[in-house]
Amino acid sequence: MDWIRHGGQIIAALLLSLPVFAQTSSASPVVLDRVIAIINGDVLLESDVREEMRMNVLQAVPVLPSQNTPERAAQRLITRTLILRQMKEQNAVNYSVSPQEAQQSLAEFRKQLPACHTMECTTEAGWQNFLAKNGLTEQEVLDWWIQRQEILKFIDQRFGVSIRISHQDIANYYQKNFLPAFAKSKQKPPSLESVAPRIRELLLQQQVNAQLRDWLHSLREQGSVQVLDPKYGQSTNSDDDTGGGA
Repeated sequence: MDWIRHGGQIIAALLLSLPVFAQTSSASPVVLDRVIAIINGDVLLESDVREEMRMNVLQAVPVLPSQNTPERAAQRLITRTLILRQMKEQNAVNYSVSPQEAQQSLAEFRKQLPACHTMECTTEAGWQNFLAKNGLTEQEVLDWWIQRQEILKFIDQRFGVSIRISHQDIANYYQKNFLPAFAKSKQKPPSLESVAPRIRELLLQQQVNAQLRDWLHSLREQGSVQVLDPKYGQSTNSDDDTGGGA
């Protein structure tokens, strides 16, 4: 998924905090996109935020539309950009996930995806209907899924090697969180066995949340996150004024 882009035209627009325009035969130019943030030199566009919001339908636990806001999507993208930079810099460990591995795990995930429940996404026809309904392509979803799996591998290696998640922990989460979420959306929940790997991921993330939050705060402080539009969140301070403190 290409949600970080470079280019002379975009950078020029960024420096001026202006939209990116295309000249047409009509008197008025057409806005192509808008630069909303720059993260350590990487550009985040308004179209990237819209794409991230579309991908919200792929969440393992149903998310209310009111919670799928531009600010939350932008902050997820900023966090992801910072993590991906660290993964690239700390390349001693191979976190890559092959398309074949991703396809296999994605096929399992389709059985559990709440938004897929009524569309029979385990079948090819049902999956294609789901993609079309949500304006997604197979390649977009595969790219998103591969990146997600690679980030999870990185987080697991960095923070989760000493954490043990018991079967009872997984069962408790299923009863207290998974079942009520599906009941609220009036959908039949998947079995505990089928979602246990996903719940383990969620619990692992909760266990390392404090460490990860401190680490990400450190990344933001060490680097530069300049948000050009306040509705997408706040900038971070930076020793480099050109990097874009608030």
